[in-house]
Amino acid sequence: MGLTIYQVDAFTDRPFAGNPAAVCVLPEPRHARWMQSVAQEMNLSETAFLLREAHGFNLRWLTPTTEVDLCGHATLASAHMLWEAGYLRPSEQASFSTRSGLLTAVRKGDWIELDFPAEPEAPATAPPDLAMALGAMPKYIGKNRFDYLVEVDCEETVRDLKPDLNMLGKIPARGFIVTSLASSASYDFVSRFFAPGAGINEDPVTGSAHCCLGPFWSARSGKNEFIAHQLSPRGGVVQVRVSGARVHLGGKAVTVLRGELV
Repeated sequence: MGLTIYQVDAFTDRPFAGNPAAVCVLPEPRHARWMQSVAQEMNLSETAFLLREAHGFNLRWLTPTTEVDLCGHATLASAHMLWEAGYLRPSEQASFSTRSGLLTAVRKGDWIELDFPAEPEAPATAPPDLAMALGAMPKYIGKNRFDYLVEVDCEETVRDLKPDLNMLGKIPARGFIVTSLASSASYDFVSRFFAPGAGINEDPVTGSAHCCLGPFWSARSGKNEFIAHQLSPRGGVVQVRVSGARVHLGGKAVTVLRGELV
């Protein structure tokens, strides 16, 4: 009998929007090469592999080309699937041991809230050709251990970006967060995320980027709670709550596919 694999759209309340992730619960450890092959076969921005442990689940995230240290949408998708498929009772907390330490998820009505580490940026010198690669003039450039954060002048600039992905992929970084204040009263800030060097030209909704965006906008606004809109073609909404060294990310999720790895 094969392994069941799920595809879940995260940070959305409707199918075919948000960010899709594959989720696979392993009955026993599998070799990293096998997991990488499955992630390549699924060809989504992330495939999550879960292995039950004494106090929760070990969780690993793989893009089609590499394993990553932190992924929000695939964690949200994993928690959603564990409750939906009956691995956890609805009242149980989902606990994950990961490369970024212990991460947890709880249900809050129709929403799932993740407890993640804050990943604040610090001012950084612009890499050569960054502005040309993005096709926009930065107001501010920062960097954390994963990504460059680029603030631009307005939401329209974020929405209309058409970066040179080949040029962008040559700049050493996991990815590039581009953000501005939102023009709509429905949201506080907007963003897009590009990671061609990690095999993801544009990520539809990026939880880990909001671990940087939350502290960034909190420092500028004095607020600690936000509604964020990621302006990819699929789009998605993230509730962000900054609490010291932690960032709480809220989102919804929808299962769209259940299959079997034979």
